[in-house]
Amino acid sequence: LCVAFCVALYAGTLHAATIKWSSYDEGMSLSKKQGKKVFLYFWADWCGYCKKMEKETFSKKEVTAILNKKYISIKINSDAEQRLATQYFVRGLPTIWFLSEKGEKISSLPGYVAPDLFVPILRYIDSDSYKKMAFKEFLGKK
Repeated sequence: LCVAFCVALYAGTLHAATIKWSSYDEGMSLSKKQGKKVFLYFWADWCGYCKKMEKETFSKKEVTAILNKKYISIKINSDAEQRLATQYFVRGLPTIWFLSEKGEKISSLPGYVAPDLFVPILRYIDSDSYKKMAFKEFLGKK
């Protein structure tokens, strides 16, 4: 009995941290309360690039750490939440939106984004660098 329990317990600690997802209403409320920017992720069950994004990008420790520390992450199934998909002009999947702490739209990002590009994007938005310089310029500063 202990062997099975101990193995299961140990195996559980090996899993990478996961993104703390919120529903739209809950996330928007948390954003205002905690003063954090919002990361909106539009996806659907049938979307191959969404699965790729979740497997390759959202599974990376650095991505998960930044999202959980600096953002309120909201995962929206665009098929189930068509009103929100329309409100955010979702034309293809996956689609990402970044919102300010006040819920104002900062920028959208359509399509799959690899982890090596996604981390600097998260830092660019979080640091408010988007207010003062182009992303290319931000990348050149490092």
